[in-house]
Amino acid sequence: MSLKWRMVRREPAAIRAAASSDSSALAAIYNHYVAETVITFEEKPIHPDEMARRIEDVRSASLPWLVAEENGQVVGYAHASPWKTRSAYRFSVEITVYVAPGNVGHGIGSMLYSDLFSNLQTLGIHAVIGGIALPNEPSVALHEKFGLKKVAHFQQVGFKFNRWVDVGYWERIL
Repeated sequence: MSLKWRMVRREPAAIRAAASSDSSALAAIYNHYVAETVITFEEKPIHPDEMARRIEDVRSASLPWLVAEENGQVVGYAHASPWKTRSAYRFSVEITVYVAPGNVGHGIGSMLYSDLFSNLQTLGIHAVIGGIALPNEPSVALHEKFGLKKVAHFQQVGFKFNRWVDVGYWERIL
């Protein structure tokens, strides 16, 4: 008896702008990272209403918030937010990406960042900054894949799950 292996090919995720109606799915993705990892320094899960407010804050700053969708399910998101509030920072943004558990490693983060960077260039953004809780080799690899270079390393600036966590910052000039 011979076994035939068949590779199951995933259809690429559809990338689109986030809507307020995505807030429950986005909160569920984010809350996994809040509860299980030091990737975010938030320590309490957020309510979908808070996620909807955050989406609106990004949109009101005329910046992109994108979601990846497969088979009608939101499987990840990425967005840019203002780096700082002072007007001279208006051409600088901080970026972030989250992928639903079980979908990590399938290229969704790359698809989201590809579209996000395209949007940011169209908007005339000059500097893109990404903060990464360390160690986190997959996130470092993703950011460096998109041309970001490490520019800072802060030791023990976060405390979560009874341990100190370092944070690195990566930057790319568009």
